[in-house]
Amino acid sequence: MTQPPPPPNQPPPGGGFGPPQDQPPQQQPGYGYPQAPQAPQTPPPPQGPPQTPPGQGYGYPGQPPQPQQPYGQQPAPAPNPYGQPPTPAPNPYGQPQPGGYGQPQPNPYGQQPGYGYQQPTMPLQPQAGQPAGGRRINSQLAIIVAAVVAIALIVGGGLWYANSSGDDGKKDTANSSGGTGGGGGGDEKGGTSSKGEEKVPANTAASVLFQVPQPEVKADTTITVNGSWLTDTVYAKSGIAEVVGYDPDKGTEKWTIKLPGPVCAASRPMTDKHLTAIAYEPAMPTKERPSAGCSQVSAIDLDAGKQLWTKTAKAGDRLITWDNVTVSANTVATGSTNGGAAWDITTGKSLWSPKPTDSCYDAGYGGGAKLVAVRKCGGFDARQLHIQTIDPASGKVISEYKMSQGIEYASIVSTEPLVVAAEVGEDTGASGISDVFSIDNKTGKLRTRISLPGDEYAARCDGIYRTEYCFQIAVGNDRVYVPTEAHQGAGSGYSRTNEIVAFDLATGKQTGQRADAGDGYTISPLRMDGGNLIAYKSPPYNKGGQIVSIDGGTFKETKLLENPATKPVRDVETSMLPDSAEYIYHDGRLFMSEVYASDFGSSTGEKEYLAIAFGAK
Repeated sequence: MTQPPPPPNQPPPGGGFGPPQDQPPQQQPGYGYPQAPQAPQTPPPPQGPPQTPPGQGYGYPGQPPQPQQPYGQQPAPAPNPYGQPPTPAPNPYGQPQPGGYGQPQPNPYGQQPGYGYQQPTMPLQPQAGQPAGGRRINSQLAIIVAAVVAIALIVGGGLWYANSSGDDGKKDTANSSGGTGGGGGGDEKGGTSSKGEEKVPANTAASVLFQVPQPEVKADTTITVNGSWLTDTVYAKSGIAEVVGYDPDKGTEKWTIKLPGPVCAASRPMTDKHLTAIAYEPAMPTKERPSAGCSQVSAIDLDAGKQLWTKTAKAGDRLITWDNVTVSANTVATGSTNGGAAWDITTGKSLWSPKPTDSCYDAGYGGGAKLVAVRKCGGFDARQLHIQTIDPASGKVISEYKMSQGIEYASIVSTEPLVVAAEVGEDTGASGISDVFSIDNKTGKLRTRISLPGDEYAARCDGIYRTEYCFQIAVGNDRVYVPTEAHQGAGSGYSRTNEIVAFDLATGKQTGQRADAGDGYTISPLRMDGGNLIAYKSPPYNKGGQIVSIDGGTFKETKLLENPATKPVRDVETSMLPDSAEYIYHDGRLFMSEVYASDFGSSTGEKEYLAIAFGAK
């Protein structure tokens, strides 16, 4: 794998893995589909309507959208900080191939050919919802047979959702997708609780509530627009050097917080009073200075639309550039290669800051129900990560788990229960995850380690810079839910599909539960709703996407929402791929938004959108 460049202000990498100190990866009985990541835009059979050729999707992460490529041509690689990943070779059906313990090779997160990426071709107008036709329910045998004979493999994506503060029962605390699946629901031993807050609307056919056009971006410029949150009164979204609050049903602007530079990091969790935090640059990027440094940290009141305070910290005489920011309890915590800092979210009072004499440093934090630090010790030739559950008020270490020496990066998937993902060894199919570690955050002891080979499972994380930036993985019922890679469906030769499966966090074994996407759809976990799992189904070429609730005990799927299948709407929906866009579903409404804004649309004449909202009736 191509080694990504080191984070800012970090010495160059070197050295290799030592022998593994954790228990060996467990070989789990998997469905074992050969690698073929998601392909929601399923082409029609030859006799059907003309196919919309697939285009170039987002890379992951840090990759702006690329111009659409002619059908059948490989998209050209775009510059990005993580390099260009090699195309992994398919492995035989049913044969997991976990990474070895050779030289450390962090996943490059390069450009991925997106499934069915299309840019909108006309200004979007709200469309009435259209019920989807019946979908074929595949038998397990048909899927297995189809998987064995699958030939064409394509690369797909993932997504995640972070709960606000570990309390899935609060209707008014929802935040952006893409990360910590979070705990919630069921009993500690993986019980079958199916209690959830989300109800089936009277009519699941959704219509477009509103859309937010992308503001103008200068030529050859890509601006980060990280962050989106939902309260009971506001849908808030980061724009270009601003955060804007919208009416969640009408899309009218309620407030705007202007900033001097782009939002470069955003906390997905928020407090029960709807306070959250962002990190941003003190100036807009220029051609001469592409980044002014992610040095400013602010707390925001989402209901009032107020910036409560702004703080910085220094290493010597230089401002520290923060890699991530999160919220837990009443604390805002930020991490960097210079160490971590924290402030009281209400007052801005400093709780701790980097110590120049420290031989270790807090590279990042996971927030929500607990506050967990990823602390790095040792040089690149002898790196060891300490996963520490800490008191958010004082920073005092409550428990600690030391990962095997040589693992360079780790991501916090969930803080309660504590689940950590890492790419161990040379798993060329992985994207930040080859193994998941289930840790007791009271004692710091490893409960189990689960192998998730990248050519079989589609979950992914970016532990290089963003500690809780995970996609397509959720945690609840003392289980971790992950999707399989897309594989041949039971329909035509172009049909693709996949499943969500569950692993027990106590034993590391599959529970035997499986949720099928349905022919032509690919399914992605979003978040927990009590004991139920909320998931998004990426659609085939002639359908709209769906939100489903999966019962935590029976794994029965219930459709909650289906988006319009009209082409203008579908073009926007499929341009916001679930492996890079932010998704929030709550109370019959789905909000999708970008994390990058660029001038791509200006060169093609196509209209760009920052966000789109759907609502069922």
